[in-house]
Amino acid sequence: MRVGIEAGTKAGTKFAATFFLLMLAAGAQAQLYKSTGPDGKVTYSDTPPAKGNVTQQKTAASGAGDASDGLPYEVALAVKNNPVTLYSADKCIPCDDGRKMLNQRGIPFSEKTVKSNDDIAAVRKISSSNDLPLLTVGRSKESGFSASAWGTALTAAGYPEKNLLPKTYRNAAPVAAAPAAGSSDKTTAPAANGAKAANNGDSLPAAGNAPPGFRF
Repeated sequence: MRVGIEAGTKAGTKFAATFFLLMLAAGAQAQLYKSTGPDGKVTYSDTPPAKGNVTQQKTAASGAGDASDGLPYEVALAVKNNPVTLYSADKCIPCDDGRKMLNQRGIPFSEKTVKSNDDIAAVRKISSSNDLPLLTVGRSKESGFSASAWGTALTAAGYPEKNLLPKTYRNAAPVAAAPAAGSSDKTTAPAANGAKAANNGDSLPAAGNAPPGFRF
């Protein structure tokens, strides 16, 4: 009997030690930091940033982020691992449909507009597709709007299937795909040559309201 009792005691001690270590590991992984860089870019990390403005720290135990930040932990983790960017154009109905879907599902995303030659060139560095909108989810790219394809990509990236954001949350305003050159005089009006150069002569002609080289 003593052998059985000693074996049971050792097993219980081992289990308790293992459980304690697991709890420590979980606690270490639960913290998430949000920092804002000099360029305004928001970054999420599980380690405190060396530089930048740290505005929020989350823990899994809380279940949700601070109301002023608007990002529950599950969503913030997905944003950190697989940020979402929407590339859109003016008077683009599929772009409007895609934006509506992202908002309804509660997906934090950055939106970049395609108007100038520089914007076109910037998008061409990301995708060779001629379709807009273009959605990037981490390294995944979805050309053209497809609710099923976008939904699958977002779910695979860890985004909740239901909207968890508070009603007060708003995404940032859209910016140019090439903001550094957005103030230049290179607009889409004479963009045919610029788009052609960006696509090695294989671009599509302007169609309707779409930027030269793209289609909706």
